[in-house]
Amino acid sequence: MKNKIDRRKEDHLRINLEEDVNSAISNGLERYYFEHQALPELDLKQIDTSLKLFGKSQKAPIFISSMIGGTKETLVINEKLASVAQSFGIGMGVGSQRIGLEEERKMAFFDIRKYAPDIILMANIGAVQLNYSISPDDCKAIVESIGADALILHLNPLQEALQSEGDTNFSGLQKKIAEVCHRVPVPVVIKEVGWGISLATAKKLVESGVAVIDVAGAGGTSWSEVEKNRMEDEVYRNIASSFRDWGISTAQSIIDVREACPELPIFASGGLRSGVDVAKCIALGACNCGFAGMFLRAASISEARLIDKINEIIIGLRISMFVAGAPNISSLQKTPLGKR
Repeated sequence: MKNKIDRRKEDHLRINLEEDVNSAISNGLERYYFEHQALPELDLKQIDTSLKLFGKSQKAPIFISSMIGGTKETLVINEKLASVAQSFGIGMGVGSQRIGLEEERKMAFFDIRKYAPDIILMANIGAVQLNYSISPDDCKAIVESIGADALILHLNPLQEALQSEGDTNFSGLQKKIAEVCHRVPVPVVIKEVGWGISLATAKKLVESGVAVIDVAGAGGTSWSEVEKNRMEDEVYRNIASSFRDWGISTAQSIIDVREACPELPIFASGGLRSGVDVAKCIALGACNCGFAGMFLRAASISEARLIDKINEIIIGLRISMFVAGAPNISSLQKTPLGKR
């Protein structure tokens, strides 16, 4: 018999694949542009997209963002995602592992390390669960269960508020995040789920000792729209609809977080669609860029479609770097952007 979490995960997968759940606002990147270099003095073949994170090398500054997991159906998709991530030398985050802590046998549905032995793999659980009996030892357990290189704690207050079964006690959470940061033996990544991280929130997170902030800004999947598609009550559907244009754009969130913590690594995600978007995010201050819905839809069609999509993004990034005059990621991070 399926429990509430099983049904919710199945709903989320189905809705993301079948419905239009995009935010009503853009990722903000269209406002920025590179100064075109007609004489770049570079060889396109020698453009270097590699970087180092968490003591590992990654061949390109993109990763598969946390999305799904915990069921047989999602394991099949995650195995495909992990295998392709391994072939490209890029990172991946798994979906929330809370269900594996509640039902131990379901932790096996997140076990994808054998398909991706060398990638940066990130465990994941909702930060608010630290107020609902999840402990730092539990966080250690989910990291160990998949051989993860980092732990993602995701923040999703709006999504929880819109769920009839949502966990909405976010009080005192900063102190508990700090405890996890000090007790878990891998770097802790804090991410939003699609509404962005503000400058004020970033400052709190730095005080807590987080290693990375993933801005996960507005411009891509709107989880208020996802939750709306799960609702039967018209009043609550209307409430969810009113949040379709909520959030801080991905571009603005990168700028705000970079101002709040100049030295902290930033991941960019939220509505990225191309290699040009990746290049802009890195020039704005990010070091790694996440894709979720686009890769999920591609993987649901075929592994070949997913490979084509990732290849398209990496080629677009390389060409962007070439005509922006940036031979490597470090140089790209120092390349100024104009604003329209």
